[in-house]
Amino acid sequence: MSGKKSNSKFFLALVVAVLLPLSFYLVTNKLSKGTVKMPHYYLIDKIDSQSISGAMQRDTTYHQVTDIELTNQLGEKVSLNKSLKGKAIVLDFFFSNCTSICPQLSKNMRLLQTSFKKDTKKEASLDTIVQFISITVNPERDSFQVLRTYADKYGANHDHWWFLTGDKKTIYNFIRNELGIATGPGDGGADDFIHTEQFVLLDKDRFIRGYYNGLNDTDVRKCADDIVLLTLERKHKK
Repeated sequence: MSGKKSNSKFFLALVVAVLLPLSFYLVTNKLSKGTVKMPHYYLIDKIDSQSISGAMQRDTTYHQVTDIELTNQLGEKVSLNKSLKGKAIVLDFFFSNCTSICPQLSKNMRLLQTSFKKDTKKEASLDTIVQFISITVNPERDSFQVLRTYADKYGANHDHWWFLTGDKKTIYNFIRNELGIATGPGDGGADDFIHTEQFVLLDKDRFIRGYYNGLNDTDVRKCADDIVLLTLERKHKK
C-alpha cells in the first residue's frame, strides 16, 4: 500500500516538473531574456583558440551523435535521425531478463512516457516533441518479438516508446563512442557487457544535453524539466 502511495506522489511530482518550466520560462522571459538556464552541451570534440584584438577566444565544437539504424519491437527498421527528425530523444539501456536495475529503469521511463502522453484534445501534443528509446545490451537473446512482450509488460505506446535490438558491436560502439558512457574498454564481443543506469537526453540536432541516473527520482524529474526546456529553446530560436 505504501508503495502505491509513493508511486502516486512521484507521478504527481513528475507532472508538476513538466509543467513548471513552461510557466517559469514565460514569466522570466518577459522580465529578462536569458535568465533561464538551459541544459548544458556535453562531450567536446575539439576546442579552437584564436587571438582577436589581443584576446584569446575559444570556439568549442560539441559532439553531434551520428545516426544508428536498429529494429524496434514491431520488427521495423528505424533510424534515430531519419525516423525521428525534429524530436528530442531520451535513451536508456536494458536487457529483458534483467532482474536488478532494468525493471526500475523501465518503470521510470514509463513515467516519462505518461507525462508526455498524447492529448487528443490538443493539436500540438506533448508526445510529438520527444521519443523514448530503450536499447537492449543483450541483442543475441532479445529479438524484436521478445522486446514486444517486454514493451507490452511496461505499457509502452509503440509509437512513442521504442525498444530496439540489432548488431551487438554496433550498439556497443554507439553507447561508448557516440554517447560517451564510461563503461570501460570493449569491442562488443562475446565477453563484452554494458550495464548502466543512465538516461541520456539528445536534442533535435543530436547533441547530448543531459545524463541522468534513471534510478533516482530527482534525476528523472530533472530529465522531464530539460525536455520541456529544449522545446522552449527550439521555439525561442525560430
